[in-house]
Amino acid sequence: MTVRVRFAPSPTGYLHVGGASTALANWMFAHQQRGEFLLRIEDTDTERNRPELTDNILEMLEWLGLHWDGNPVRQSDRAELYTAAAEKLVASGHAYYCECTAEQVQARNKAAGGKPGYDGFCRERELGPGPGRALRFRAPDGGTTSFNDLIRGDIDVDNSTIEDFVLLRSNGTPTFLLANIVDDADMTITHVLRGEEHLNGTPKYLLLSDALGFDYRPMFAHLPLLVNEQRKKLSKRRDDVSVADYKARGFLPEAMRNYFALLGWGPPDGVEVRPIEEMVELFRLEDITPSPAMFDIKKLTHVNGEWIRRMDTADFVEQSKRFVGNDDEEQALLALAALAQERVKVLDELSDYFDWVHAPVDDPKSWDKGMKLPLAIDALDGIIEAYTETAWEVDELHARFIALALRLEVSPRKIDAPLRVAVTGRTVGLPLFDVLVYLGRDETLARLRAARARLA
Repeated sequence: MTVRVRFAPSPTGYLHVGGASTALANWMFAHQQRGEFLLRIEDTDTERNRPELTDNILEMLEWLGLHWDGNPVRQSDRAELYTAAAEKLVASGHAYYCECTAEQVQARNKAAGGKPGYDGFCRERELGPGPGRALRFRAPDGGTTSFNDLIRGDIDVDNSTIEDFVLLRSNGTPTFLLANIVDDADMTITHVLRGEEHLNGTPKYLLLSDALGFDYRPMFAHLPLLVNEQRKKLSKRRDDVSVADYKARGFLPEAMRNYFALLGWGPPDGVEVRPIEEMVELFRLEDITPSPAMFDIKKLTHVNGEWIRRMDTADFVEQSKRFVGNDDEEQALLALAALAQERVKVLDELSDYFDWVHAPVDDPKSWDKGMKLPLAIDALDGIIEAYTETAWEVDELHARFIALALRLEVSPRKIDAPLRVAVTGRTVGLPLFDVLVYLGRDETLARLRAARARLA
């Protein structure tokens, strides 16, 4: 059997980190099993789908390196398959038309004091298709639907808890469930790897498959729910969830893949930062934990920093150019790239590492923190005197700096702040003496004297 898995996003929003994590799990499993990773765009929701959202999904998957086999399947091109399946279900008595509105169902449930959900009002009315009528599946009144989840084990569901769910909306378009099972069967998907939120829909999937007479049942694996630091489900309203936003900030695709692989799973040898090819060989579905996985921005940032460190310096410079402000800053980036590469964790931090090139940054907080009197005056006076005539190289500038600290009887860290703020406007940044060498003697002394005059 050739393993065939699919990632099936709906283009009603930008690619979410949860979707990307699911895509990666499918991609890793397919590659580990020497199988196929297929892409299906579930675009039957005509009111919410937008072409640019499909473009975003395809672009972000490509950026992440999750290349799919063959051409993407689009549900909008397969309406005849869903119509044929719906007609078959009606003919066999497994589906019926319903004209109840949501408001009518809610009102009846409230009056009867019953549980929420559809109450089967139209089951025996023998309605035909017509305007405003949806097609519902006739769920069994008794019995149990059982399946084995490769992550969660055996699961049994009492059929009496399953309401008569909608197959075709009142406008004639298929719902997720109908299109999903028809496509999985048509594409001969062998393993369905998807998020935990779809777990409750799996019994419906199986009932529908049996009613359609499919000699087909894939294996299921429901991946852990992604939660934030408050252990709440990730939400686009309160969390950073768009993959495109992470790309825009300068996270690397290698780091994103690496981190997504660690959500709910980890290499058995404990080495977490490693190429995806190594992770594929170690990956086992049964080792994924069913417990919610925390999407930890701090850990992702750490992993990204590790991957930045692994980059070829020329590649680092090329990818970093869009994060610096002008030609002067780009020239500084070229000169100091190796130092910056050792420090940044996300590429958009580079703007703060090079925004001093044209002039010191106007940052009142840094000024107040760095220019504490009277030490700042003594430090600036001493460093101006020491640097007026000396060899302009890192070791010599550092030696003069240390000598000044000894003369003032303070820690070098105490006088680092006024010098750094005078020259760059910030209290932290690249190695100070490399910055001074890059600026040159005249520019450095001009900035030091301007800061000293400001303190007078």
